[in-house]
Amino acid sequence: FYCIKKNIYKKKILSHRFVVKVPRLKHTPALAEPPVSWDGNMASYSSLTDLIPVQSQLDYALEDATTPQEKESLVKQYLEKLDDREDLKIPDFEKGLQWLNTGAPLSLRTELSGKVVVLDFFTYCCINCMHILPDLRQLEQQHSVEDGLVVVGVHSAKFPNERVLENVQSAVLRYDITHPVVNDAEARLWTELDVSCWPTLVLLGPRGNLLFSLVGEAERQRLALFAGVALRHYGARGLLRGHGVGVRLFRDSLPPSVLSFPGKVALDPAGKTLAIADTGHHRVLLVASTGQVLHSIGGPQSGWRDGDLSEAQFNSPQGVAIKGQVVYVADTENHLIRKIDLSVGKVTTLAGVGVQGTDKEGGGTGLEQPISSPWDVTLGTAGGEEDNVLWIAMAGTHQIWALFLDDGKLPKGSTSARGTCVRFAGSGSEENRNNAYPHKAGFAQPSGVAPAPATPWSCLFVADSESSTVRSLALTDGAVKHVVGGERDPLNLFAFGDVDGKGVDVKLQHPLGVAWDPNSSLLYVADSYNHKIKVVDPKTKQCRTVAGTGEPGGTLGPGFSESSFNEPGGLCVGAGGKLLYVADTNNHLVKVLDLQTQTVSVVGPLDGPAEVDSGARKLPKLPKSTPVVEMPLLTVSPGQTVNLELRLSLPDGTKLTEEVSSFWSIMAEGNDWLLDSQVISGDITDLSRSHAIRISVPATAASTNPTLTLNAWVYCCQLQGGACMMRAVSFKQALQIDPTSRQDLVSVTLARAL
Repeated sequence: FYCIKKNIYKKKILSHRFVVKVPRLKHTPALAEPPVSWDGNMASYSSLTDLIPVQSQLDYALEDATTPQEKESLVKQYLEKLDDREDLKIPDFEKGLQWLNTGAPLSLRTELSGKVVVLDFFTYCCINCMHILPDLRQLEQQHSVEDGLVVVGVHSAKFPNERVLENVQSAVLRYDITHPVVNDAEARLWTELDVSCWPTLVLLGPRGNLLFSLVGEAERQRLALFAGVALRHYGARGLLRGHGVGVRLFRDSLPPSVLSFPGKVALDPAGKTLAIADTGHHRVLLVASTGQVLHSIGGPQSGWRDGDLSEAQFNSPQGVAIKGQVVYVADTENHLIRKIDLSVGKVTTLAGVGVQGTDKEGGGTGLEQPISSPWDVTLGTAGGEEDNVLWIAMAGTHQIWALFLDDGKLPKGSTSARGTCVRFAGSGSEENRNNAYPHKAGFAQPSGVAPAPATPWSCLFVADSESSTVRSLALTDGAVKHVVGGERDPLNLFAFGDVDGKGVDVKLQHPLGVAWDPNSSLLYVADSYNHKIKVVDPKTKQCRTVAGTGEPGGTLGPGFSESSFNEPGGLCVGAGGKLLYVADTNNHLVKVLDLQTQTVSVVGPLDGPAEVDSGARKLPKLPKSTPVVEMPLLTVSPGQTVNLELRLSLPDGTKLTEEVSSFWSIMAEGNDWLLDSQVISGDITDLSRSHAIRISVPATAASTNPTLTLNAWVYCCQLQGGACMMRAVSFKQALQIDPTSRQDLVSVTLARAL
């Protein structure tokens, strides 16, 4: 957990960053002004500072208790003493806050009155906050709202990007949070209660009074004890109410998508197969350069199952690494490393025990070694055959680990046998600490790794998300060095912003991914919370923005500077350094950046080529970024023929893809009578000529103002090999049907440069 006592830090707000001087660990929301009570009665309320002296006596007694009955008796006695006190009440939620998973805002004085309430103070970037979500789910499964228990997430942001409601919504969906969440963007309640750590759980009694607080993760047993005894205690006194609180899940209001929060991408060395961690769907996709899905492994439900590809299950996979017929997967929320072997059609587990581990040393083999939230993986070499090791960004313990796929040896380490999973670098303390000795260095939730094995680099580059830095880890001696971002104080994890420049003057915001281009010796960075793609020259430590506006969005250009992203989480280099594949996580897309033409496109559609079934073509969904061309109103008469001339042109240096058919389709939504017995789709095989699409207006018109919509899907590849992509366009032709009879042919040209 991340804990700071408020009377021993100083805060300085700069134009481009927040800097917090901290004696030990990090994490407290950045507030510009001291809190002011929103109900004018601040003095009558208590904080955790008032609760600690009371609860500490219980905590000490529980340490000495040996049986469940003894522990329950101690908690019951503690609650009886609290019942005699009229203080320890807390202020209500501030009015006007934004709520998720509820039909309306909740109040401690009304909807939550008569409930045992668990307030979960969290920020969605925090790995420790993610770790307690399974504990809360288990508690909610044991005790329902009708039983008197309500969990409320109180989102108190670290980063400015996390204050935005839409980003909190994405996090609620990504982490499958089903209890009410309030976006306390200015951390008012956090400050009122004198909370100082992420995560902190605060348990309230049925009159809104403080009962318990729990700080950090690994408190599942004590949480269950406190909540269970409190429910029985207040239930026996008739103080609990069984009413609902109007839970309405945000996820139920959203349409399905082909991808759901894709976290990472990786390209095989031959450049023909792209591996996509479709994190929200709990699966891994293998996609051909044409966008056709070759394999879909796992999903749609989370789980842990080895075996045939059709039976395997994952739980929010993130990092992927692919070589030949083998894909390695960081199965993040299962706390496992998995292997997909396409040659035999099997998925196996290589490391982890299926639950979060706390070991910060490692050295065990395979299923005997617990690990914690692996976030990224990449192949490398360490004292043995090529690619004998899988490097792991172990976000949960703030370290870099190694899983030996064959015998090998770490720098400054002993020989490790095949199957050994062991720490390479990082003390386990969450810090931005560089050191010549790998075990004395400190990382802060490392979330992306990229190998640069050739000299003069010979290192792993690390996206260290919570310190907002990029670091290097030498493959020769294990030395950890700063590249860009952050600041020199290893304890300050609040030096973030959006500033290009050099070295420590650079400011990033929670970068999650890095990708190395050996051709140009440049490092690409997914600067996730700045919604940008940046590039770093490690020789000069210069960093500049490549693409992205700095605001979340899904625009595709026309150029890099006009294109927008939404918390991109991973990226990889392709086509000899000409292309950059980006997992645009919150947009549910994988995008391709052509570094030569400075254009952005979307990989897909990812549901394979269009199929023909009983004469009707199954249409892929148009990307959200598809341009819509509104044509001028066209007057026609019954019996007249409309000739639509479709003229499309490809980007320079590309050609139609032979492996996948490009095609057009026409519809008249709400006016199907207009297209009865007519050809409504066709292939596009040659763009050197126009395609004539003829529609005969029926003699009897059911409407005088229908609209024709013609959509085109064009699949193209670069002439010199490399990226293949899909481009789409939608034309809307409004018609005005005039009863005046005209038999002549009327033509309209639908032209678009793709």
